[in-house]
Amino acid sequence: MVPSPTTVVITHGDDMLNRRRLLAIGGAAVGGALILPEGLPAASTTAEVPRSFLPGGGHLSGHAVSANSVRPAAAVPAFSVEMPIPPVLQPFKADPDVDFYRLPIQPANVNVLPGLQTPALTFNGGFVGPTIRARTGRPVSLTVGNQLGEAANVHLHGGHVAAIHDGHPMDVIAPGGSRNYLYPNTQQGATLWYHDHSHHTEAEHVYYGMQGFYIIDDPAESGLNLPSGQYDVPIMLRDGLFGEDGSLLIGGDEPRNTILANGKPQPYFPVAARKYRLRLLNGALHREFFLNLGGATMYQIASDGGLLPAPVGRTEIRLSPAERTEIVVDFSRYPVGSSVVLGDSGSGPVIRFDITRTASDSSRIPSTLRALPALPTPTAVRDVRLLFDVSDPNNPLGTVNGNPFDPNRADVRIKRGTTEIWNVTNADPADFEVPHNFHMHLVQFRVLSRDGHAPDQDDLGRKDTVLIPPTKSIQVQATFGDHLGRYVYHCHYLEHSQMGMMAQMEIYS
Repeated sequence: MVPSPTTVVITHGDDMLNRRRLLAIGGAAVGGALILPEGLPAASTTAEVPRSFLPGGGHLSGHAVSANSVRPAAAVPAFSVEMPIPPVLQPFKADPDVDFYRLPIQPANVNVLPGLQTPALTFNGGFVGPTIRARTGRPVSLTVGNQLGEAANVHLHGGHVAAIHDGHPMDVIAPGGSRNYLYPNTQQGATLWYHDHSHHTEAEHVYYGMQGFYIIDDPAESGLNLPSGQYDVPIMLRDGLFGEDGSLLIGGDEPRNTILANGKPQPYFPVAARKYRLRLLNGALHREFFLNLGGATMYQIASDGGLLPAPVGRTEIRLSPAERTEIVVDFSRYPVGSSVVLGDSGSGPVIRFDITRTASDSSRIPSTLRALPALPTPTAVRDVRLLFDVSDPNNPLGTVNGNPFDPNRADVRIKRGTTEIWNVTNADPADFEVPHNFHMHLVQFRVLSRDGHAPDQDDLGRKDTVLIPPTKSIQVQATFGDHLGRYVYHCHYLEHSQMGMMAQMEIYS
């Protein structure tokens, strides 16, 4: 059933922008970006913004945020619903060298809160889109049809792909149209994800559901004997603000108060008393997670770009938006009939794992995983500054090195095959209290330092997204080896990037 036409009230903001001195920034997130795709109308900066998400000119259901319309997080008892695992999308055709998939973008009513229907924007009808499981060395051809009444696209976050297939913010699929993306999967195994990246609407589209897992399985990992099959579980974490009728609200100064795991509020998940590989993704727009098992050790085995050199015992892991981590948890430490809670130090319980049965377990946590390659000698050093321009309080802009995003401008030109060091700074004043997180398309990078000191444990391995607190800097090194063309780099707090906190690099031969 298609949601009934209405109007979305856009007052962008959430817990990380819930500072009254920055409400102008949060409230202008729709209208703040100046450069729009040709033919895509600018959204108004007034309170009510008519949208045409649905075919035929309908609108996504939404409401003004008020104390009476917001559904309390406590309205859904913790651990009252089971966490689903996103379905694995099957190819409709498999040639000797390529797997072919179809993935529609479509509106749908989905069941997030018990007994209520939530109008959403989805890939293939699911609030977490279907998982695509690719294989290293085997390309995927993905045909995406846009059934919305608004332009949209798909970006493979963390993918090493040609510029034409990257899902550039200006390279959108018109309503009723379709396009093909080719993913070569030449990289090592990793937990990636796909999401909308259409400039000026990326935050809303992702918030309303346009995201899913893309996992590259690497035959080179098979000898490690890590947990696999049903014991290899992708988990997308995010938050949301819901109306009393179940509709998602963008929010103003109301925090997004409901934590979701695979699209369900504080669910439980039955497990066997054995080891599990958990692939954790932060799919929120702004929220950071500080994840723990109540002080018990979990073993991190991978980050954004794949396996670490060796497992790292952790009692807490920080995930900012778009970051991924993989952990192995041994539930055999707990008796059948008991439970263990994955919690967030800021917001409380996230998932309860219920140990319901025994199971044989030949998997292991090996002492070594995969060595990282040596860092080449850098040929250039660049400075990148992420900050808001608030000189016009009525139209704050996100900027990179003082400039809002302009698709006609290449901010840096990089020769293919070279290696560079980038010093990336959150240049906003300390009293803004607004972190940024830096994401680079095309490549993974290595974190060299934070403010001149050693990287954090959360910076381990190959990264494509890193958190930068207010006034802090991070130094990263990347090699631009595979493809030519223009790619973006930006803050992955998507409400910041759609306000202009994004720039372009052009890779040339």
